[in-house]
Amino acid sequence: MFTKEDLALLRKKNISQQQIEEQLNFFRNGFPFLKIVAPASVEKGILRITESEMEEYRRAWQGALEAGKSVTKFVPASGAASRMFKELYTFLNSSSDRPETHFVTTFFDNIGRFAFYDALNEACRKKTGKSVPELLGSGNYKQVVKILLLPEGLNYGNLPKGLLLFHSYKEGNRTPVGEQLTEGTYYAKERSGVVNVHFTVSEEHRELFELLVAARRLGYELKLGAKFKVSYSVQKSSTDTLAVDLENNPFRNEDGSLLFRPGGHGALIENLNEIDSDFIFIKNIDNVVPDRLKENEAFYKQLLGGVLVKIQQRAFGYLDELTSGACSGDRLQEILTFTENELCIAPNRSFADEGQLREYLIAKLDRPFRVCGMVKNVGEPGGGPFIVENPDGTASLQILESSQIDENDEKAVAAFRNGSHFNPVDLVCGVRCYKNNKFDLTRFVDKNTGFISQKSKNGKELKALELPGLWNGAMSDWNTVFVEVPLTTFNPVKTVNDLLRPEHQ
Repeated sequence: MFTKEDLALLRKKNISQQQIEEQLNFFRNGFPFLKIVAPASVEKGILRITESEMEEYRRAWQGALEAGKSVTKFVPASGAASRMFKELYTFLNSSSDRPETHFVTTFFDNIGRFAFYDALNEACRKKTGKSVPELLGSGNYKQVVKILLLPEGLNYGNLPKGLLLFHSYKEGNRTPVGEQLTEGTYYAKERSGVVNVHFTVSEEHRELFELLVAARRLGYELKLGAKFKVSYSVQKSSTDTLAVDLENNPFRNEDGSLLFRPGGHGALIENLNEIDSDFIFIKNIDNVVPDRLKENEAFYKQLLGGVLVKIQQRAFGYLDELTSGACSGDRLQEILTFTENELCIAPNRSFADEGQLREYLIAKLDRPFRVCGMVKNVGEPGGGPFIVENPDGTASLQILESSQIDENDEKAVAAFRNGSHFNPVDLVCGVRCYKNNKFDLTRFVDKNTGFISQKSKNGKELKALELPGLWNGAMSDWNTVFVEVPLTTFNPVKTVNDLLRPEHQ
């Protein structure tokens, strides 16, 4: 089935034939849908922190920092900005020379309010000898869009979001990269004064990230009283997945070589696995706010961190007892109640004796922990918090995407649509065990939670395989705690006009 050239390519990418066979089986047989037990809610599965408890959790987080715990902000930042400008591309390719849609009209009516306006104005002058107002005044709307999006100007349509100017400041406008660094000083500064930030980037843009950080870091350090340690990684080629044709045979390029595609953000579990910290915050690159709103953001990050610290401390204490052999009787029942009520893990059976119960509890507690912020559902697309049946028959808290739900299962579809909360990708992870050894995070992935999508290459239809999502199936076998956080902590930039919202001005 595979040629010598195919096998050489597999070796180069560090992909085994067994992995390829597994992927082909997924194409042939599909992925099993997950069984929803119930949407997670404040009544069951989502922790709502009262005002009287908030300071306790904040102190717990500060105590962990003062004790010398290490922290990293992990920021997926390889996403292209092209989708931000979808409406502008449509306008650029239209027959009309003037804006006709509400979106494009809003963009031009408010163009001076964007943080990139000065850079755009300068680029227009350099390219045409005219300013933005002069070009618009003479009806050259498309010329302005071209200079904003295309390589002949700012090239914003081809850059990652992290490198675009988002917010305006008197001392100089700032990109999401700068905002992520600044935000880290509010809740992730270690006792030594170091803030560790890790960006996952595409190989082609890595140098641009490095140059931006090199140019800005010293100024940020002097202003913010912190030292930044910034690192980068790209998705490993070993996480690429084979594409197939519509008959589930390996798709081949015009030169006869196998076509591999990036495995989606689920591939980043490999990158996350290489971060050597006690705690890791994960947040998307575009979910940032100006400085005037950062204290509110940081407050809830500290709460999430505090919840993680306290829940881990309890679990670690229980594990010490369970593994010492001295734990029995009522104490075992207390620990079982903890797993059921606070971690929402429902066992799949009764236990014949104390030894069997002890083994079950050790298996369930000795896993990575994550605490995930959840906002009230306001109709945003994406995943949410649910109680789901696991492959071993137990039930636990999971973040689900719509692709994991059987669209023919009316009950599951209704449960997904009626979920009370939404996943803003705002989580903190505890990746060390009770003996302080780092977990191998790849051991806790449910490989059956990927999905298949339809794509094309050179006009030919193909099927692509997406790996289990980073905060979905890639963390399926983690212990999970959901915490309600306010919608004010969720400020993504999906379209360029989102930058006109008050929270980004």
